[in-house]
Amino acid sequence: MPIIFHKESGEFHLYNKEISYIIKILPNNQLGNLYFGKAINDRTSFSHLFQKKPRSLSAYIFDNDPSFSLQYTSQEYPSYGTTDFRCPAFEIKQKNGSRISCFEYQKHEIFPGKKNIKGLPATYVEGTHEAETLEITLYDKVMETELVLSYTIFNDYSAIARSAKFINKSEDTIVLERAMSASIDFIGCNFEMIHLSGAWSRERHIKKRKLQQGIQAIYSMRGISSAEHNPFIALIRPNTDENYGEAYGFSLIYSGNHLEQVEVDTHDMTRVIMGIHPDTFQWPLEKEEIFQTPEAILVYSGSGLNKMSQTYHKLYSKHLARGQWRDRTRPILINNWEATDMSFTEEKILSIAKTAKELGIELFVLDDGWFGDRDNDKAGLGDWNVINSKKLPNGIKGLAEQIDTMGMKFGLWFEPEAVNKDSDFYRQHPDWIISTPGRRASASRNQYVLDFSRKEVVDYIYSMMEEVLSSAKISYIKWDMNRYITECYSLGMDAENQGKVFHRYILGVYDLYSRLIEKFPHILFESCSSGGARFDPGMLYYAPQTWTSDNTDAIERLMIQYGTSLVYPLCSMGAHVSAVPNQQVGRTTPLETRANVAFFGVFGYELDLTLLTDEEKEKIKEQVAFYKAHRELLLKGTFYRILSPFEGNEASWIVVSEDKTEAIAGYYKVLNSANEGWRRFKLTGLDEDKKYIINNNSQRYYYGDELMNIGIVVEDKNLSQNGTDFSSAIYYIKCI
Repeated sequence: MPIIFHKESGEFHLYNKEISYIIKILPNNQLGNLYFGKAINDRTSFSHLFQKKPRSLSAYIFDNDPSFSLQYTSQEYPSYGTTDFRCPAFEIKQKNGSRISCFEYQKHEIFPGKKNIKGLPATYVEGTHEAETLEITLYDKVMETELVLSYTIFNDYSAIARSAKFINKSEDTIVLERAMSASIDFIGCNFEMIHLSGAWSRERHIKKRKLQQGIQAIYSMRGISSAEHNPFIALIRPNTDENYGEAYGFSLIYSGNHLEQVEVDTHDMTRVIMGIHPDTFQWPLEKEEIFQTPEAILVYSGSGLNKMSQTYHKLYSKHLARGQWRDRTRPILINNWEATDMSFTEEKILSIAKTAKELGIELFVLDDGWFGDRDNDKAGLGDWNVINSKKLPNGIKGLAEQIDTMGMKFGLWFEPEAVNKDSDFYRQHPDWIISTPGRRASASRNQYVLDFSRKEVVDYIYSMMEEVLSSAKISYIKWDMNRYITECYSLGMDAENQGKVFHRYILGVYDLYSRLIEKFPHILFESCSSGGARFDPGMLYYAPQTWTSDNTDAIERLMIQYGTSLVYPLCSMGAHVSAVPNQQVGRTTPLETRANVAFFGVFGYELDLTLLTDEEKEKIKEQVAFYKAHRELLLKGTFYRILSPFEGNEASWIVVSEDKTEAIAGYYKVLNSANEGWRRFKLTGLDEDKKYIINNNSQRYYYGDELMNIGIVVEDKNLSQNGTDFSSAIYYIKCI
């Protein structure tokens, strides 16, 4: 049993072979946290870990016990104002204007498996033996409201899934003004905080800072999870690296506005909270109405950041991603965007597809420009039911049939959440965009965001997409979202409910995804938001892969993919070889290096294949054949980061099979240098006692311990471009 309740001590112990998580019912019947970390033996009481003492200026719960103050107590889901002055996990405005609350333990339930969360993405189990769940019901008798805290511990993962649910039982309306998904307090603050931040074309760069007293936080109030701050943070010890030391990961399964905050008080207690950003959120609850928070996933590793990441990778690829494409081999694709932009003809598309087929590519994706009066980004967006016959005289159906006849699959680009004002859609429904009455509606990319908080808008978009997808053999959708939300206001809601719009918008996106997946389960969805602006766990529940970044430059992608891998598996990262000079940074990199980076993701191409030389086409044939031979290993093996591109001129990583009989490592040298010294590339993740050969060279073998402790001798002659700028090598390591 991974969850035990000790009735006499009032303690819950959630544990498996990797982790322990201990909750205590406090003397005032609220919930405290005693421990989260490496697995420890169970005992009937851990009460000795609950500490209290009187302190000057502290407020205390009981008149006769000045030693018990919530300010100095590690709590599970704290509130503000009843002796705790730190930032709370929730805040509820009541009829009399008060925001003071006291939720006390009422009951609990422990059951095998895990429940689904209605309307929200969340982790799942396929058998009740895979996890166990604890639900603790708390009650505030003054406001007559229930709070249900949910905890799931997975048998085979060092992870806890947490969420909260509020149920109004009173006759009065209450207003949720803050409802975090998870909160946890740590004794001490000897941590560094890692987060993934950046901007368009440099998403999810790794940032690190030492915790200080006060608040450090990341967030999005852009309507989506954003390119600026991913909904993830980690706390690590100062000595932690990729393979050694403690790491705590916190990941939010949500695609809207979010907040990840770490607060250190003046007694060095550390509080982590994460959830929907409260500054753009307000949710009235009438009697018997329920509000469910998104789910947060807490991961502990005692063996460095790689172990933390591998837990997220396996959990998210097997218990978050779902559907027919979860475990299937993903096709190698060619996308026409960087080849043609919107200026294409059917003839040009077919010529690219024909060349792609000859090179072994399996899927053609037609990007923006196939619908309405769409020759640039100023017009046509939203007119999905009008095929641009000037470009496609045989329509989508005719084009799909011709590509299918070639022996390739066909995919299509959509941006269903936005509209141009110069479109039939907008002219028919000008009140369906998000905009504030009497205010200017700001444009971005000449487009405006549709109000997906309104069911009739989502229904209408679904009907148009369903019509297109039913009309042709379409096996892939690239779902884009190219702008953030401004002037957030819904004409479909009254004044009291405007604080719901951001969250209901994301619920509308999830609803549209769900309905399309149910209708077209065979379609592979790839999410996109100007590249990686909505690369979050919520999206992975619906689309098992995401376009990692619009920046396809191989050197920039080293940092983007390295940072993304802190949380997200390789099977979720769209990674393509594009043309040079690169569109985003103007850099020219070798074709080999572009592929050697893109191999570590869902592989594809983004260039005009018809313009390549015969030599380049032969290289692409070889790349495609290599990926096809090894994509099961690349997408399903265990991924280890080795050398960080954020810390030096080299970068490297490796994917190792579960049985450690084969591996593929990538090594990258960014810039050349004069008269440099010897270099050795140390691998990781292998079996130290197994014999391996490299790149099928049977003339020499290596034991795993040699490859991991001494390394591979790196010579420029074995790197692309003979070791000059932007050079790289792929090492295929096989057990003999």
